[in-house]
Amino acid sequence: MIGENWKLIKIVRYQLLTIACCILAIAFSVPAVAVPSLQPVSINQLQATELESIGLDAQIWGENGQPGDRQLLLRSIDNSLRYLNTSAAASAYSRYPVSGITRDRVRRSLDRFRQLVVSSTTPAQLQESVKREFVFYKSSGKDGKGTVAFTGYFEPTYAASRTPNSEYRYPLYRVPPNLGSWSKPHPTRLELEGADALQGSKGLLRGLELVWLRDRFQAFLVQVQGSARLQLAEGGEMTVGFAGKTSRNYTGVGRELVKDGKFTLEELTLPKLTAYFTSFPAEMDKYLPKNQSFVFFRDTNGALPTGSIGVPVTAERSIATDKALMPPGALALISTKLPYPNAAGKLEQNAVNRYVLDQDTGGAIKGAGRVDVFMGTGNLAGDRAGYINSTGELYYPLLK
Repeated sequence: MIGENWKLIKIVRYQLLTIACCILAIAFSVPAVAVPSLQPVSINQLQATELESIGLDAQIWGENGQPGDRQLLLRSIDNSLRYLNTSAAASAYSRYPVSGITRDRVRRSLDRFRQLVVSSTTPAQLQESVKREFVFYKSSGKDGKGTVAFTGYFEPTYAASRTPNSEYRYPLYRVPPNLGSWSKPHPTRLELEGADALQGSKGLLRGLELVWLRDRFQAFLVQVQGSARLQLAEGGEMTVGFAGKTSRNYTGVGRELVKDGKFTLEELTLPKLTAYFTSFPAEMDKYLPKNQSFVFFRDTNGALPTGSIGVPVTAERSIATDKALMPPGALALISTKLPYPNAAGKLEQNAVNRYVLDQDTGGAIKGAGRVDVFMGTGNLAGDRAGYINSTGELYYPLLK
């Protein structure tokens, strides 16, 4: 995800919503099972429900009175094609472990799929063309049977200041120029910024402050999301993105809350979290340092949020997966539920089949059974990302 390990992005409600996204991402993570991460399946092997819906992506042309996003999909495809022509892609695929999935095949598949998106006029026409020309590699999932847990992430927008004052006290930090010489394991979050997150200027982080936020949650959650769009008190806007991190592993706050009996997994919802942290704000001092990993940032000069393969991510068309197992930049197909506003403006879960590009990763996204869907920028994207907590399937269509 634009998130913890790899990413280059007004009120308490949105702060807690962001943490809910990240908490759910960790709370439902499971180790990878000891089977191949991707296996080809023929049309005959698909269940009847899969066969009927697989690849039927109505959003490309628009549905329920909403406009389609074909141009966004094409742009995301072009981003992946640009990546696949780089030396970084050549290096990544030289190590890719799944037999039959090569950089050349992924690139040819994307080229052909792009042609089909341009020439098709209906979801059904595109679906039939893909079924005829492509084979589906299905993720083994978290259980070896194809079950994948889906969560969402987004680019938050927060208020910030280039200079500290009584309102803006919580900094984001540049990467230390001598980080490579730090002895490992690196210092913990607690050791770097203190229990209250205000002690960074007294130690190794002194002088590395990039920008200050006015809420501790926001500074912490930008680290989890990996990037942010900041509205500056001085006027104008600033974007920040991932620049590096310490060697410490990511730990989810949600996991710690459940471990301490504050909630069960079933109870771990945004309203519960809102009530808990609003009632007990001092608990931040206890729980946030439990994530010992620490992320550093850079000014990205207004750039779009960027995934781990170095290209912009696109709302509802980019996903994050474990790049040790899944093919970077490849065309993917997700079958799950995503939240959409209904006529009353309330979010409700709708079943979707969605062509996406695998362009990102994240500290919470481990194993063949995890996918994080990028939902865009701002408050509505954050609302929707916070409600994604469903299972489904993940496929990679590749030319036969």
